[in-house]
This record gives sequence, structure tokens and C-alpha cells, in this order.
Amino acid sequence: EEGDKGAVYDLVEPLHPADIADLIELLSRDERRELAAAITDLMSSDVIAELNDYVREDMMESLPAEAVALIAEQLETDDAVQMIEDLDEEDQQAVLAQLDDEDRAAIESALAYPEETAGRLMSLVTRNFRRELQPRDGFVLVGLAWTILPAFGALPLWLAIPGLSVTDAYFEAMSGLTATGGTVLTGLDKLPLSVNVWRCFMVLIGGLGIIVLAVAVLPLLGVGGMALYRAEAPGSVKDEKLTPRITETAKALWLTYMGLTAVAVVALRFAGMGWFDALCHGFSVVALGGFSTRDASIGAFDSAAIEIVLIVLMLVATLNFSRHFMALRGRTLAPYRNDSEAKVIFLLVGGSVLAIAALLTAHGTYPDFFGSLRASAFNVVSVATTAGFSSGNYGLWPIFAPVWMIFLSCIICSTGSTGGGIKMFRTLLLARQAQREMKLLVHPSAVIPIRIGGHIVQDRIAYSVLAFIFLYFQTIAVLTFAMLLTGMDLVTAFTSVVASVNNLGPALGPTGPAGNYQVLTDTQTWIYTVGMILGRLEIFSVLILFTAAFWRK
Repeated sequence: EEGDKGAVYDLVEPLHPADIADLIELLSRDERRELAAAITDLMSSDVIAELNDYVREDMMESLPAEAVALIAEQLETDDAVQMIEDLDEEDQQAVLAQLDDEDRAAIESALAYPEETAGRLMSLVTRNFRRELQPRDGFVLVGLAWTILPAFGALPLWLAIPGLSVTDAYFEAMSGLTATGGTVLTGLDKLPLSVNVWRCFMVLIGGLGIIVLAVAVLPLLGVGGMALYRAEAPGSVKDEKLTPRITETAKALWLTYMGLTAVAVVALRFAGMGWFDALCHGFSVVALGGFSTRDASIGAFDSAAIEIVLIVLMLVATLNFSRHFMALRGRTLAPYRNDSEAKVIFLLVGGSVLAIAALLTAHGTYPDFFGSLRASAFNVVSVATTAGFSSGNYGLWPIFAPVWMIFLSCIICSTGSTGGGIKMFRTLLLARQAQREMKLLVHPSAVIPIRIGGHIVQDRIAYSVLAFIFLYFQTIAVLTFAMLLTGMDLVTAFTSVVASVNNLGPALGPTGPAGNYQVLTDTQTWIYTVGMILGRLEIFSVLILFTAAFWRK
């Protein structure tokens, strides 16, 4: 009764929340208010939430509305709702009147929903299990998120499109959320606008998730290309930590991502698209998702200006998004100049565009070199960056060209981008490791470190990359044999599996740019779906869930 807040806290802190609740019962109204103020200002939200259980069950009605409101303001919305909902309507209104406008609106909105809703039910079931998330929980959370969310994304498609099976609806949603871009739908030009917006919106949301997954979440779990790129390369790479907390990192990346998306929409509008098409393709291109509003994809617009804008956007999107953030924050191009991945990406893509343009010209596929260069530039960039758009049927080109393009999709994209595949950082590291092994054959006693961007990479990281590459090709082999067992021809099976694991979208044959995945049986569709999620979660994150060691206590 005599102490200040600090003294009250020292007295109360060692007590169990049940004892604190008993103590509150012994105090006068004013003293209860003071004690509630001390608790809510100084105690952790976990302790307050546990106290909430006892207060609500034993003596909430004896607390003044001001004290209940003080506690509610410190809780998460769900906890606050659980505390308030058992009060009678008059007491509820008294408590709500003490809250600020934002808290009041959130709690009133939550109270308006029935208690049996899925989210509230899950909250009630798990509310007594409070602890910090561990890396093991992170693997489960990531796996569940990327398998359950497509089911919710598929529901509007299944309801809106007559005759669409559950399998195809789930495939379409998974393709969007993993930014793969393969589709089972035809007649896109005639679909309701809302359906096309939803498809492309899933790509946008998927891209947001992919960025944070790649740059913030998987590195914390110790997997993913960005974990190697940022945590293990010394010097300037380590110094480029975005923000000190994962939530702030996510916000920074999302702002960068949404800013690029807004630029994409406006640029496509001024290049000649209508606002609707610009919006949908803007959502798709920054996520490198490849969903279009037309069956003929970008070829339906037949516009060099649109293709040029998309080429620039795809190249920007294939770079590390943390580079974009740092460049914007520092108003400098230095992050790009120091990026060892970017240099190789532009060199490989540029050389491939020119080489394939020359090949097309030599075979007379297009009437002149400039026509070949235009077709080559757009389609090579689109496939190499795993965007999956097309301006024509490159499946009819000399076979070297489309196969080389699909090969590029395996290696071109940067870590920390929305693209798929092995990623350029792993490719560079593997190439340096191969060079070192050849030198060691000549000079067995030499000490030859692996360097990328002038920095030494530890041997254990090289071994980790070797393990990933092994699993990557094993995944492709297993899924290809699974496709062959269903009766699919080798070219279609192999390229479709590579396209799924790389999150590319179109492959060759019936699933190429002139067709789509509607030709697949349900079994083949599920195999492709497995490839998409394995590729997006970078294989390790999924396969670890099926090991005995993971589930062993």
C-alpha cells in the first residue's frame, strides 16, 4: 500500500499468477487499480496472459473497469477478447469505454465473431502452451504454412470455376503461392476478372512470403541459400544485416517488394497495357510468378515496349532483395557493384540471349536478326529467371535453345530473390570447389581456400552445398521416374519435373508454352505439386520432417 510501482513489482514478481489474483481480491478498488497498473507496465505479456486465466475465472467481476482495461491493453487481441467476453454486457461496455479507439475497434470486431470459428477454437485449445519457438518448431511451421495455405487459396477457385476439381484447384493455388506460374486453366481471357485478380494476388502474397522466408526465416533455421550467403561469407556481406529484428526485416523487405510492384504496375500501364492487365502482370512479374490474364501469355499483347519493361522487371526481381533495400536506403548502386552473383547473372543471361538469337537467325526461325533478338531476349530472360512468361512457342525452336533456357533456370536466380532453382551463390561456390579439387590433384599439400567476392568461405559450407546439390538432383530423378511410371514420355516428364522444382512453370511438350498442365492426370498433378513445394522450401526444410532424428526428443 505504501510502495511505488517499482516496489510493488518487486513484491509481486516472485508470486504465481494465482497468488497475485488472490492478492488483488484483498485490495480496495483504488489499490487494485494501482496494482494492475504496476503489473501491466512492468511484467511480460506471458505472465499477464497467465494472470488473465485466473482473474477471468475467479474474480474478474470484482475488478474495476479501468483495471481490466489496463490489463487488456497489454495483451494480444485474442487474450484480451478471452478476458472480456465472459463479462456481462454492461461490464463489457464499461471496459471497452476505457480503451483507446484502436484497441476498442479490434476487440469489438473480434467479439462480433462466434467463439466456434477455427482461429478462436485453435487459440482456446493451445492457449495454455506458451513458450518460445525453437528451430524445430520453425520447420514444422514453414511446412504446414506452405501446404495448408494453398487449400484456402484454392477454395475461391473451386467455387468460382465450374467443373474444376479439388486437385486442380489446389495445384493452381500452390502454383500461385510458390510463384511457379504453371496453370491448369484454359480460357483465361474469358475468366471473370475476380478470378484472374485472385490468381495473380496469390502470386503477390506468395512473393512476399518467399522473400521473408528466404532472407529472414530459413537462415534462422540454418538452411537455405541466404543462410550461406549472409551468415557465412565474411566482410561486407556480414555487415549488410538489414535490421536487428525479424519483424523489422520483414517490414523493410515488404516495403521494397511492394514499392517495386507499384513501379511495375505503372510502368506496364504506360507501356500499353490496360490498368487491369497491368495490375495482374505487375503482381506476377516482381514475384517471378508467370501468371497471366491471357492464354497466349505476353504474346497476346504483341508489344515490344511491354516486353522490354518486363525484361527489366524480371532481371531486377531475380537479384537479391536485400540489395534493393540497401540500395534504396543508401541511395547508391554500390550494393549491386559488390554483388558477386549479379555480375555472373548478367554475363550468362546476356551471352545466352545473343547466342540463341544467332541460332534462331541461322535456322531461319525468324525473318531477321532483330526479330530473333527480340524473341530470344524476352523468352530467355523469362525462363532463366523462372518467371515463366512467354511471347511465343519456344518449344518449336531448335532443341538446344529451350533445353539451355531450362538449364539456366536451375542456376540464374540470386539467393534472397523470389526465383527458384539451385541459386547462383551455390553455383559459384560449387564451381570454386571444383577448381580447388583440380588444383589439389596437382599440388596435394597446398592450402587453397575457396573465395567468393574476395572472401573466404568455410569448408563446411562447401560440404553443405554439395549435400544440397545431391538432394536437388536426387529429387529431380525420383520425381521424373515417378512421372515415367504414370506413362508420361521422357522429355515431358523430365522438363516438367525440373520446371516444378525450379518453380519455373512451363516446360516442354504438352506442358510447354503452347499448352498447360491441364493435360496431367490427378496423380501427375500431385507429383508436380510435391515438386513445387520441395523447390520452394529448398528441399532440406521438407525432407528433414521425414527423418526419425527430427521427431526424437
